[in-house]
Amino acid sequence: MTANWVARETGWAMHGWGHGDRATNDRFRPVETFAERFDALLRDVRALGFDTVDVWGAHLSPEWATDEHLAAAREAVARHGLRVSSYAAWTGARHLRRACDVAAALGTALIGAGYGGDLREAAPVLRERGVRLALENHPERTPDEVRARLEGAEDVAGACVDTGWWGTQGYDPARAIEQLGDAVLHVHLKDVRAQGEPHETCRWGEGIVPVEECVRALRRIGYGGAIAVEHEPEHEDPSEDCGAMGEQLRRWLA
Repeated sequence: MTANWVARETGWAMHGWGHGDRATNDRFRPVETFAERFDALLRDVRALGFDTVDVWGAHLSPEWATDEHLAAAREAVARHGLRVSSYAAWTGARHLRRACDVAAALGTALIGAGYGGDLREAAPVLRERGVRLALENHPERTPDEVRARLEGAEDVAGACVDTGWWGTQGYDPARAIEQLGDAVLHVHLKDVRAQGEPHETCRWGEGIVPVEECVRALRRIGYGGAIAVEHEPEHEDPSEDCGAMGEQLRRWLA
């Protein structure tokens, strides 16, 4: 997922997620340089051995993406032979329609992130556009809280399991997967160093999340969707770790 490079545009000297988000938006917003920079981003994804990617909203935001941005993004995805599993953009009612446009341009029908508002109000737009929204658990402390957010929109909304945030919240992520069951539409497979804040990611096996057990839980519920490799350190390039974790995940799934 391209959000793994949240700190890249800060020179790997990020001071909180907002810092990396702003720097990335500023870097990719200018349409004159977007095509070259987005192409390089996807080239780096390919170089790590991935053929599928989640595109993070800061790299192509519904707040500033013009049709020219979308055309360049579509061409880059095709050029690198990548499949986009989800458009990972936190959105709300104001930008939902444009987020659906971006997802369509990228060749996906899944928005996998947070939503600021009532999903029942978003449901008509999602139905009209043929897009589903996978709600990523951040503040939610239990699967029941996630299901409460989905109520009334279950036909177009489900869960994007973030195993690292379940760890941060002190909830067994494998258990959360099994409890969410067929509501799981997407997965961000992530480890964190400790329960509670700060939410510090790490290479799988160096933290508190039982990552392999989460993969087994996904198999037990019959999950057949994409699994995103996620690691977003503030002060170092995670590329080597992400490539290695991708290989590890392939072995677990073999």
